[in-house]
Amino acid sequence: MARNVSSQRKIVNTVVAWTIGILIFFPILWTFLTSFKTEAQAIASPPSLLFFDWTFENYFEVQARSDYFKHFMNSVAISFGSTLLGLIIAIPAAWAMAFAPTPKTKDVLMWMLSTKMMPPVGVLVPMYLLFRNTGLLDTRIGLVMILTLINLPIIVWMLYTYFKEIPGEILEAARMDGASLAKEIIYVLTPMAVPGIASTLLLNIILAWNEAFWTLNLTASKAAPLTAFIASYSSPEGLFYAKLSAASTMAIAPILILGWFSQKQLVRGLTFGAVK
Repeated sequence: MARNVSSQRKIVNTVVAWTIGILIFFPILWTFLTSFKTEAQAIASPPSLLFFDWTFENYFEVQARSDYFKHFMNSVAISFGSTLLGLIIAIPAAWAMAFAPTPKTKDVLMWMLSTKMMPPVGVLVPMYLLFRNTGLLDTRIGLVMILTLINLPIIVWMLYTYFKEIPGEILEAARMDGASLAKEIIYVLTPMAVPGIASTLLLNIILAWNEAFWTLNLTASKAAPLTAFIASYSSPEGLFYAKLSAASTMAIAPILILGWFSQKQLVRGLTFGAVK
């Protein structure tokens, strides 16, 4: 009896998991299929899911109209640059909070997290004026800085959680062996927290890659990433659904491929320390 209940529960869990997965993936599949339709087919009612005249015309037009490779390289530079800079700042900060806490450590962590609740539009004007006056407007460096600040609370929180799972006695033994603070962090702490650091890195690359608000408002052409590349297909004349879908597919494909190949590492890092 217990075995039958367990088997039925496993089947139900599998069906629910597949249903949720399909619902999440369906918009991506729909966008992908729409990118191979003509504009007339894209807005046809009722829509056709598979049976239509497939065409690569949208991809050719998107590439002819916009420099995809330029936007792609901007996205790579901005997302990887902001994530690496965030890790350089967050690792020492998370170490201090995890292994040298003060009575105010929890308050500081909560304050950092509370900054994520602030609507970005509330500080858009002062940030825009600051970037304009310092020459950071429409530059990769400017976007790296702003995205680092945006995602820094998440990086610190994740690393703090992972570091808390590492026994402090190991770091204490390293100090007794004469390791300096820098060597302790670089050669002892960091290798032990590789799964957590890797998952933090991957998650923040995804967040930076998908950031649209700041990239659309603080760039024009030189440093515009793929989010601006997608937005360029929305015009006063309306939306060109087929071309917009092609641009969206070209923009999300690299990060989807990265997530697919690194999913084991990402899951491993996110569950790091969950089971002792």
